[in-house]
Amino acid sequence: MSKRIGSVPYLNSVPLTCGIEDETLFVVPSKLADMLRTGELDAALVSITEILFHEGYDILDGAAIASRGEVKSVFLAHRQPLEEIEVIHSDSASLTSVNLLRVLLAERGLYPKFEPLSDYSRAALLQNVLLIGNPGINFVHAPHDHAIWDLGTAWHELTHLPFVYAVWALRRGHHDDALREKLRAAKVDGLARLEQTICDHPEYDSDFRRAYLGSHIHYELEDEEKTGLARFIELLKKHQDQNISDPTFV
Repeated sequence: MSKRIGSVPYLNSVPLTCGIEDETLFVVPSKLADMLRTGELDAALVSITEILFHEGYDILDGAAIASRGEVKSVFLAHRQPLEEIEVIHSDSASLTSVNLLRVLLAERGLYPKFEPLSDYSRAALLQNVLLIGNPGINFVHAPHDHAIWDLGTAWHELTHLPFVYAVWALRRGHHDDALREKLRAAKVDGLARLEQTICDHPEYDSDFRRAYLGSHIHYELEDEEKTGLARFIELLKKHQDQNISDPTFV
C-alpha cells in the first residue's frame, strides 16, 4: 500500500508521527508541498504558508508545531546589525520561516533582499543566513561567529502570541474521520511518550532534547495559536501583495 501521509525528517515532528512512522513518508517541507499539490499525499505536516498561499486544504484541528517564545530551530544568523543587512541567504525548504522573517523585518522598516541558500555547508561563510530545523540546530552547535536572532522570540516580543510553524494539511475531499483520528491519536501517543523520545532519540544531547521538545516546541492548536495565526495573516496582507486563503479547521 502506498504511503498517503507525509512528514518532515526533523526532531520537532517526532511526537506527531508516533505509532504511524511505517505509514509516513519523511521528506523535506518543499517536497511534501509538491506531493500534496500533485495528489501523491492526502495529509502532510507542512509549513503554514503552504495552506495560506494555496487553496484546497483543510487544517487538522488541535495539532501543530508551534512556539510561545524562543523556538531554537528557526533563526537568522547574522554578522551585520539588522538595520545594515542588505542580503539574507535563506533555506528554501520553509516558506513560512522566510515569510515570518520578512514580516518581522518589515515591521521594523527593513526590506533586505533574499537569496537562496544552496548548500548548508556554506552557511558559516555567509554574512546573514536564515536557518531552520535540524540543520539550523547543527549550525548553532558548531563553531560560528554569528549573532542569533530567534524568530520565535522576535514574534512573541512583537505580538505576545504563539507562532504556528507547521500543521497537518489535509487535501480537501480526500480525508475522512479515520485519517483525522489516526493523526490525532499519533499526537496523543507522542506526547504521552515524550519523555521516552527525549531519552532515546539519538540527535543532540539529552539536555537539549528535553529543553527543545519539552519547552521550546509545543504541539497544541487551540484558540491562542489560532489568534497568533490570524495576526500572522494580518501582517502578511499588510506587507505582501499575495492572495491568502482563510484557514479551515476540521
